[in-house]
Amino acid sequence: MTHTYRYRIDRRTRYWTLLYVVVYLGLGLGLYMLYEGGYFSAWFATSIGALLLLMALSIPRKLILTKEKLEVRCLLDMTEIPREEIASVRRVAPEEMRWIFPLFGGCGFFGYYGHFLDLKHFERLMIYASEWRNMVEVTTIYEDKLWISCSEADQLIAHLTEPPAAES
Repeated sequence: MTHTYRYRIDRRTRYWTLLYVVVYLGLGLGLYMLYEGGYFSAWFATSIGALLLLMALSIPRKLILTKEKLEVRCLLDMTEIPREEIASVRRVAPEEMRWIFPLFGGCGFFGYYGHFLDLKHFERLMIYASEWRNMVEVTTIYEDKLWISCSEADQLIAHLTEPPAAES
């Protein structure tokens, strides 16, 4: 029993990604025009290049649900939650997304991922999403919260809430 859920980037995320690229290219071009060479332009290019590379390596790619665990696979990172550690699963209402503030991670560059703060409940949570719709909250027995998105959110919730099949 293995279920795979792929991330699909929505229109809002595509616009944010384009905005990031245009702003960084514009700043880089502006620095190139204003300062011919020098440490400041080299520092800027290196910092932005490293930042974009780190963000790109954390882009969520797919969710894999097996009878033992839930895996969130990124380009370089993988987060695993054993099924016996999942305390609850619920759908996140769109109104709740207004209270989310990024602490450390990517916000709009090919998705939303990293550590975020829920300002309404003042809780830290991890988000691996490619869209603001279809968000699912997975709470562990340690009260850690993970928000993930996939276009088949109802199917994911159904598979997570059903008991794992017994081995024969």
